[in-house]
Amino acid sequence: MTRAELTEKILDIKRANDWSWQHIQAAIGGVSPILITAALLGQMRLPKLPARRAAELFGLSPVEERLLTEAPYRGSLPALPPTDPLIYRFYELLMVYGTTWKELIQEEFGDGIMSAIDFDMTLERQPDNKGDRVKLTLSGKFLPYKYFGAEDGVPENGMRED
Repeated sequence: MTRAELTEKILDIKRANDWSWQHIQAAIGGVSPILITAALLGQMRLPKLPARRAAELFGLSPVEERLLTEAPYRGSLPALPPTDPLIYRFYELLMVYGTTWKELIQEEFGDGIMSAIDFDMTLERQPDNKGDRVKLTLSGKFLPYKYFGAEDGVPENGMRED
């Protein structure tokens, strides 16, 4: 079985049981609800205990349970630019604000990147009488670029110099 086939199986079981992601997240527990959803959609791996709970919940085989614990091939989108309107809006955010985020982050921290590995994310609903709002909070560790061969007072990495 491939990871994509396992994802489809999990989604079929979710549909058949009319389960919400909140129900699934509560039943599995042990890690962030966002991580659980991402793992069941094939983009992250689950640690052994949450994988065991997921296997019990979905009636998965031992091989399928182990597949949930393997590092997946991440970042797979069916098309670029994405055609799903919600996913496209995130793509649009990157196209419009990506260079701004890069400039502002590097002005504040230095020459580097924001990690998507050492990373936290929350999603909240903010009630608003004009229509509820989606609040995403992304928090990634700053990783400065290493300046290879730095000497004579040149900093070892791209952290901002004050």
